[in-house]
Amino acid sequence: MLIKICGMTRPEDAEAAVGAGADLVGFIFVQGTLRALDEARSGWVREVEGAEKVGVFLDSPLEKVMRVRDALGLDWIQLHGDEPDSFLDVLGEKVIRRVKVGPKVNWDRPVYLAERCLPLFDPGAGDGVSWAWETLAERPAGIRFGLAGGLTPGNVAEAIRVVRPAMVDVSSGVESEPGIKDHAKIRAFVDAVRGH
Repeated sequence: MLIKICGMTRPEDAEAAVGAGADLVGFIFVQGTLRALDEARSGWVREVEGAEKVGVFLDSPLEKVMRVRDALGLDWIQLHGDEPDSFLDVLGEKVIRRVKVGPKVNWDRPVYLAERCLPLFDPGAGDGVSWAWETLAERPAGIRFGLAGGLTPGNVAEAIRVVRPAMVDVSSGVESEPGIKDHAKIRAFVDAVRGH
């Protein structure tokens, strides 16, 4: 079970996530969003060690994605928009690809993506929107995917029990205010996942 703590805006928050035992730490390169990092002032990301680094992008040109990945030493790329699937041919297997959620799950798209990357069921963009995770319980055999949306230290164990994802992804659920992580909540989240 991979644990991703996303929306890092400060080095001390990334260090807290690593110290708590997160597998992945996420950095958002979507301008105009609450947790966006400026590419030109994000050199500190390269210094983060102890967890794999994920860069989150929304409908950015492939050239920008690759430039930021290489400049900051990112391990994973998360595609959160309507990027063409041809990006996957270039970026390799370490890609997280958002799957939009609705009242019913059409498994064709996630099954297709799971052959090439890690699909992520996510209703929003770090806004803490919860949704009916149980719709994922009847999934095709063998498919791996991530779960995001409204996860907190208080509900993540239940979400894991119901959904059995390969990864859980949290941002606002471990914050004291938008973009500022609560280190105690990060530890509680990781402990809840590891204790399940």
